[in-house]
Amino acid sequence: MIIKEYNYLPEEAKKIRVEVFVKEQGFVEEFDEIDGIAKHIVMYDGEQPISTCRIYFNSKKESFVIGRVAVVKEWRGKNIGAKILNAAEDSITREGGKSVMLSGQARVAEFYEKQGYEKQGEAYLEEDCLHILMKKNLV
Repeated sequence: MIIKEYNYLPEEAKKIRVEVFVKEQGFVEEFDEIDGIAKHIVMYDGEQPISTCRIYFNSKKESFVIGRVAVVKEWRGKNIGAKILNAAEDSITREGGKSVMLSGQARVAEFYEKQGYEKQGEAYLEEDCLHILMKKNLV
């Protein structure tokens, strides 16, 4: 597996996000202004992009944030989600981050809990899908 970091939204990440969030899950507002300021991480199997996420610093929350975590369907259940999260966390640690937050879909909160994330508050709706804010201390 190869992991690459980009300071822009690469086509590979766009393709994965459209496939997972738009086509599979029906989200409409997939791309936003955060894509322009975020660091994007893409995992490849050879030259095939198989997973992506983005990281950025949210000054209002005074925290790094991981978002848009996506794994293509045929690679799910193979620990790829954990690996892309670890890559994002490593990048945040290199930038001096001590903790990270994410807004995960409530249906996969258990996955994030297994990676060391803790729920913060109650679930809320985002595009008709329940999400929950989660946090992890990195140090």
